[in-house]
Amino acid sequence: MNEQDLRDCFAMFASLRIGLDGDGDVMLASAERCYAFADTMLEARDPQTSAGLPPIKRRRSKNATGID
Repeated sequence: MNEQDLRDCFAMFASLRIGLDGDGDVMLASAERCYAFADTMLEARDPQTSAGLPPIKRRRSKNATGID
């Protein structure tokens, strides 16, 4: 399943929650809300920032002979 298929799937499930009752304008607004909700779900899948301390990287120093 690619990203667009996943977005469509999320929007479909969101439409079950939001509902599509009403005339054409209401249904269009509901569909737009469903895709906005789906886009938010896709954003939530990818972590934006890492929590906690950054990883510690070991520094290597060379001795007088140039051999580690």
